[in-house]
Amino acid sequence: MYREVDIYAKVRRAVMVEGLSERGAARQFGLSRKTVSKMIRHMLPPGYQRKGPPVSPKLGPFVGIIEQILLTDHDVLKKQRHTARRIYERLRDEHGFSGGYTIVREYVAQERVRQKEVFIPLFHMAGRAQVDFGEADIYLGGVKTRIHYFCLDLPHSDAIFVKAYPAETTDAFLDGHVSAFKWIGGVPLSVLYDNTKIAVAQILGDGTRKRTKAFSELQSHYLFEDRFGRPAKGNDKGKVEGLVGFARRNFMVPLPRVHSIDEFNERLLDACERRKVAVLRGQTESIHVRMERDRKAFLPLPGAEFDPCEKVSTRVSSLSLVRYRCNDYSVPTAYGHHEVFVRGYPDRVVISSGSEVIAQHLRSYSKEEFIYDPLHYLALLERKPGALDQAAPLRNWELPDDFDALRRLLEARLGKHGRREYIQVLRLMENFGQEEVAVAVEEALRLSAVSYDAVKHLVLAKIERQMPRLDLTHYPYLPQATVGITDVRAYLALLQMHANQADRAVSP
Repeated sequence: MYREVDIYAKVRRAVMVEGLSERGAARQFGLSRKTVSKMIRHMLPPGYQRKGPPVSPKLGPFVGIIEQILLTDHDVLKKQRHTARRIYERLRDEHGFSGGYTIVREYVAQERVRQKEVFIPLFHMAGRAQVDFGEADIYLGGVKTRIHYFCLDLPHSDAIFVKAYPAETTDAFLDGHVSAFKWIGGVPLSVLYDNTKIAVAQILGDGTRKRTKAFSELQSHYLFEDRFGRPAKGNDKGKVEGLVGFARRNFMVPLPRVHSIDEFNERLLDACERRKVAVLRGQTESIHVRMERDRKAFLPLPGAEFDPCEKVSTRVSSLSLVRYRCNDYSVPTAYGHHEVFVRGYPDRVVISSGSEVIAQHLRSYSKEEFIYDPLHYLALLERKPGALDQAAPLRNWELPDDFDALRRLLEARLGKHGRREYIQVLRLMENFGQEEVAVAVEEALRLSAVSYDAVKHLVLAKIERQMPRLDLTHYPYLPQATVGITDVRAYLALLQMHANQADRAVSP
């Protein structure tokens, strides 16, 4: 390149300064007259500009195939896209290409550069938002766990909100909006999304979206406008796409160590809050100052808060179980075969019959698990006490050792009826706390008042702050004390004996 510029300068100087003719310069420098004329017209060498990547004669017939492969790769996971080596192998094995790997590799590299999209810098109006989900690993209770995190970005102010969830589910999506809107202090005029299935049930032929029921309810409650990016075009919401990466790099490196999701979310919220004081590159105002313009443009928060849950109607099985998200949750046996309504929240599952909540469980994110509440099955077990030892809902029920002792005594003294009474004792926990019943069982064993009635009386006495008044005649197994009856004549004789002893003591 240097040599080319050097000759160019010498030719121009010879002609334009020293007065040499173009013909003479052509002879002197071994150039054509046409080339010398071009040098005189341009102060700097224009250079050679190739209009497209070089294509060898062997590769030419296969260029269309390569371009189609690269185009198809745009809709494929990055890790599953074609390498130049794989494209070469397919050309060779499927299309009869006889050229070398090098020319394929060079053409693929140049074509990928050519296909890269170029963007226009955008101005972001106040009051708009973008939403997306990301995923990362953290140590949760000492165990490496994959979490998903909801991201809301306000492009005008660059304010961000991040909240973590065990999974990217409908309830997490809804709860993320409720939490974010509360934190930013209003409702954005519009929110931009990708085409997540949580919000978009179907993309119609004309490009319009059919919304899901859950998303429509959210939008109807908060009244924001929705916007959607082009399919497979993450750059349409580039701000929040950048936030997903920013949050992962700045809030989750190194891998956080927390005891619970709630603890981790407290950290994330604190990080979002502290970031407000930052003045970003290209700005003269802090995020906090610019966020005030966002707030002025927001819609007000509704008077009532949206219930961020997934809603499902279903039927209880013959085993008093309700299927939700690949897991089974118990309800009281009285509701077997009934229609029920399930509300799934990020942390719990609530099951209702009509307006009555009949069961509530911690949410499980595993698959094919059975989540039991032992109390749900006790009424049925009272009618079928023979199933007590094989009842799966009671298998992992951790109760104090005193309960086992009570059962052994009841069954030893009362047989089958003793087992039924033991179940009745367990049923006390339907109305009273486990700790209260456990204290009463302990006291009943101490008193040897081994019966359901005695335990119930002791529970009520404790709650009502009264002294227990057990009728001991109802408990034949209590140890009996024998009290003799003394005749009054024996008592008089005893007095006379003491008097005689006193007289002898004072006589000379």
